[in-house]
Amino acid sequence: DTSGSNPDESKFVDDLYSSIILAGTHRAPSIRVAEAAKVIENTQRDLNIALINELAVIFNKMDIDTEAVLDAAGTKWNFLPFRPGLVGGHCIGVDPFYLATKAKELGVKPRVILAGRDINEKMSTFIGEQINKKLPSNSKILILGLSFKENVPDTRNSKIFDLIEFFKNKKHKLIICDPLVGKNETKTYDIKRNLNEIRPKSLDAIIFCVPHDELLKLSQEKFKRLLKDEALFADIKGVWRKKNIFKNYWSL
Repeated sequence: DTSGSNPDESKFVDDLYSSIILAGTHRAPSIRVAEAAKVIENTQRDLNIALINELAVIFNKMDIDTEAVLDAAGTKWNFLPFRPGLVGGHCIGVDPFYLATKAKELGVKPRVILAGRDINEKMSTFIGEQINKKLPSNSKILILGLSFKENVPDTRNSKIFDLIEFFKNKKHKLIICDPLVGKNETKTYDIKRNLNEIRPKSLDAIIFCVPHDELLKLSQEKFKRLLKDEALFADIKGVWRKKNIFKNYWSL
């Protein structure tokens, strides 16, 4: 969506963006409309993910495989293919708050919007609790991936930070590895760029958080060599689910 403060500016902006965006542009009638459109696009995605996250929590209590349920539901032509997970970043995890704040200023209580935000904000704790149940005390854990989504170095509002703090509070020892995130991205944590520094058979768990292409190129056997016998491989997004070789495997 493009727009401008007057018709001439709007045309200039739209011509500029349409010259470089192959998918095309939509010229909104005003800046307010364009901004509102962006906010609700992200809010809609946030709510759809929140629904699936809530279902994942329910199915976990019922001992039902969430992915199997979603695969079955996905055979219906009108079922939307959202998956459970952590919602961070500077758009989906933020824009709904802007809309909710404006709604409150106008005297409207944004029940649905904030309910979705609450669910997604609490998912890191839920995931941490599920994984922690499977770990011995003072475990040595490898956190794979720190950015808010795959194939970007951006750590803004990444919910992996919440997971890290959760496990630190449980007195586990953490190693954090992300091939895309450099030291300039965060000065709080020591980020490793590869796995070569980790001693074989030294880990109690690997938590595969962000499926960067570079990490997906690594074999499961490489991960397995780093784990102690019967150690846990937690695969938050379930990217290895259908090719899993780990005896102790968990995913949402």
